[in-house]
Amino acid sequence: MSGRKVRIWFNRSFAVGYHYMNAVRHNEDGMAFEIYGTHRDPEHVSLRACDHTEVEPVLTGEAYAAYCLDFCRRHQIEVFVPRWGMRYVVAAAASFAEMGVKLVCCTDMELLDEIEDKGNFFLSAEQNQLMVVPEYRLVNTADQFRQAYEELHELGLSVCFKPTRMEGGVGFRIIDPDYDALGALFDTVSPRISYEQAYAALSQAESFPELMVMELLEGHEYSIDCLASPQGELLAAVPRRKAGGRSRLLEEVPELLEIARKVAQFYKIPYNYNLQLIYQGNVPKALEINPRMSGGLHMTCLSGVNFPYLAVKMALGYKVDPQTPEYGLLTSYVEQPVLMQGQPAQ
Repeated sequence: MSGRKVRIWFNRSFAVGYHYMNAVRHNEDGMAFEIYGTHRDPEHVSLRACDHTEVEPVLTGEAYAAYCLDFCRRHQIEVFVPRWGMRYVVAAAASFAEMGVKLVCCTDMELLDEIEDKGNFFLSAEQNQLMVVPEYRLVNTADQFRQAYEELHELGLSVCFKPTRMEGGVGFRIIDPDYDALGALFDTVSPRISYEQAYAALSQAESFPELMVMELLEGHEYSIDCLASPQGELLAAVPRRKAGGRSRLLEEVPELLEIARKVAQFYKIPYNYNLQLIYQGNVPKALEINPRMSGGLHMTCLSGVNFPYLAVKMALGYKVDPQTPEYGLLTSYVEQPVLMQGQPAQ
């Protein structure tokens, strides 16, 4: 590897971005990077992993994409790993390519529309026999919500709902027939809600952003972290199971690895992405696909596969061979104190 430092930019991200930047910096090949980071919060912890930082302006849409292009131009960025506003960046992918900037993300907007919208993804996964999907209904009025709830309830299913275009559990609610409103006031905050409360809230508008009303899946929950070539060839897949509290088991589950293989072969998503499934009995059922690094990827990297770095390496044109993850590892994480002043805490 050349001793020249590659200029790489990570835009606004979650706190775990700190780990992914350091995974790139401390890579196994000794490739040198000069890391740029931006965020709206000048004291965001992820910026402590960077060599250079900047506060992002409050922009969306084409204006945000224009900011990103200008940032790359001003700092001669060679590799851009977008997190916030990824769709705005993807819409301007041709302009980044003209500048010679490598985007470490899926740049196929049609594919993003197919997999990021949970309704579109469920339909696609079911029609193409990629995986089993839960019983679900798509609604955007209170009457549709009532009908969907009654249909699923009559099937003997517990019911939950969530927006079709949100991530990270935002808007997720479980309809609890035994919901105790008074007891809830004296308990920890919970996603549980009564049907009556949900219906009353949704009835306040003639229509609302699309919701998916679906059966509540109550078995083991898995996130499958995947690494693929720019052409979508699957190079690594590691199922990560919630194992109680903060524990996550990196587990070799043949049927889940087969699902990951089928998904990779069909969608051809490049670089890092994540599949989420939950078992209902003995059947793993789909939740969603996230075409980006997952929030728990730093634990999956304990399998011996440096997911963030290998994606960047491929974006730079280097070949990466299929990986051999170590399975059977019980992992967890702890808070790490980080000095917020002085030199970057790398």
